[in-house]
Amino acid sequence: MTPSPSFKRTHLRRSSQLKRYTFPERQIYVAKKFHSRSDQIRDIVPGLGACYASDHITVEGRKVGFMYREAPDNDTDSGWRFLSGAERQEYLDDPKHLGIYDVNTIANYDEGIVALLSAAVGSAYRRTASDEFVAEDMSDDDA
Repeated sequence: MTPSPSFKRTHLRRSSQLKRYTFPERQIYVAKKFHSRSDQIRDIVPGLGACYASDHITVEGRKVGFMYREAPDNDTDSGWRFLSGAERQEYLDDPKHLGIYDVNTIANYDEGIVALLSAAVGSAYRRTASDEFVAEDMSDDDA
């Protein structure tokens, strides 16, 4: 028996290769081919909550180049935001280039972030050419 077209659409929406983005006015499903498979993800830092990460990290496999922690959006959000540091503003303005992930997943992509994950809200770090993270000042200079 051949599955109906509606079954195929429903199954595709539930696929692990789709990320669901919810916006007040609509939901968007975007197919992504992740750099790491789900069976490659180990428990490195379980239980830290959710975070936002750029496709530069999760799809292209780049290291985290910039990370910062802001006040969480909800009870499951850790407040962490991870970028490669090479994203242009236009790229970041398009929500299909960002995803919500477990912090543990991003730690699997780049274990270099693990030592910094207990930093307080307001913390920010940039990766240097020598592959070390240094603290960044995130204060608003316009204040």
